[in-house]
Amino acid sequence: MNDESYIKLALELAKKGKGNVSPNPLVGCVIVKDNNIIGAGYHEFYGSPHAEVNAINNAKCSLEGSTLYVNLEPCVHYGKTPPCVDKIIENKIKRVVVGVLDPNPLVSGKGVEKLKEAGIEVEVGVCREEAQFLNRFFFKFISQNIPYVTLKIAQTLDGKIADINNDSFWISSASSRRFVHKLRSEYDAVLVGSNTVEIDNPQLTVRLTEGRNPKRIIVDTKLKIELDRTIFTKDTDNIIIIHSKKVNKIQKNKIRKLKEKNITLIPVRENKDGTLNLKEALVELGKLKITSILVEGGQKIFTYFVKNKLYDDIITFVSPKILGEGTSIFGNLNIKNIRRAITHKISHFEKIGDDLMIVLRR
Repeated sequence: MNDESYIKLALELAKKGKGNVSPNPLVGCVIVKDNNIIGAGYHEFYGSPHAEVNAINNAKCSLEGSTLYVNLEPCVHYGKTPPCVDKIIENKIKRVVVGVLDPNPLVSGKGVEKLKEAGIEVEVGVCREEAQFLNRFFFKFISQNIPYVTLKIAQTLDGKIADINNDSFWISSASSRRFVHKLRSEYDAVLVGSNTVEIDNPQLTVRLTEGRNPKRIIVDTKLKIELDRTIFTKDTDNIIIIHSKKVNKIQKNKIRKLKEKNITLIPVRENKDGTLNLKEALVELGKLKITSILVEGGQKIFTYFVKNKLYDDIITFVSPKILGEGTSIFGNLNIKNIRRAITHKISHFEKIGDDLMIVLRR
C-alpha cells in the first residue's frame, strides 16, 4: 500500500464519527511500521481523545520509526484534550502524512511546523480534495462562523413536492426515506418552515436508522404554529424557533408558553417583503455551535435559500412519478431568461429504491 491508500483508510475511519463529533472535525488515523498497520483510531465523539491519540494507544508495538497517516493536520493547542502533536513527538514517530491542513487559525500550519522542528518528516496534501470534502461542514463553520446548508428535496419527475391538496406522502420510496433519516443523524439540525409543520405534522427525528436526533429548527415568522403539533410532544429542549423581532401581545404570550417548554427562540429582523432575515439567523445558529443544517422544506423556504444564495448544496430524490399539477419545488426566483438560470454541478448520483438521488453543488 502507498501513502494515498493509507490516507483513504484514515478517511474511512474518520467517517465512523459522523453525527457524534460536531463541532469538531471528522478525523481518522493509521500508523504503519515495516509495511504493517500497527495502530488505528478515529475521533469517536466530541470531547473524547482525538484520532491520533486513539491510534497511538491502540498500537501493538513500539511506534519509534513509524509513519502516521491522518486526514487532518494534528492539533497543536489545548482544547478539550491535549495537543496531538506532542503525543506524536513523544512516541518518536518518524514521518507524518497529512491529508489537508486544519483551517482553524489556532492550528493551521502550526501543527506541521512543530513536527518539522522536532525532526519529523511531514508530507501534506495527499488526497487533499477528499479530505477537505469530508470535513466540508467544519471548514465552512471555522472560516465563516455559520452552518453548512444542504437543501433536501423529494420531488416528482415533473418537479412537484406535493399534489394540489398539499399531500406529499409519499413522493419518495421507502429506501429514500431511510437514507434521509441517516442524513438527519449526520447533520446538527434540520430546518423547515411553519407551513410544513402545520400541513405535514412531521417529527423530524431519526427513526428508520440508528443515530442521534438533530436539533429541529422551525421558521415561524408570526409564531402561528399550534402547540398541539407532533413536534412539540417530546424533546422540546431540542427545538429552535426563528421568528420576527416584531411581536404583539398575543405573540408575547406564545413566547412565554414556548419558553416553558425549554424551546430556544431566535428573533431576527424582517425583510421589506415580510420574510425573515435568515442570513442573520444563520449567524445566531453558528453561535450555538450548529455547524450543519439539512433544510427539508417547504417551497417558500427552498425559494428563500436559493434566491439569497444561503445554501451550499442540494440533495434531491427524483421519483419516477408525474403529477402535472401540484406544488413546485421553487416559487418565483425572478429569473426571466434561461441564460440567467442558476446552474449547479452534479457531484454524485445513484439509484436508491425506485428514486434517483442527485447531489448538486453550487
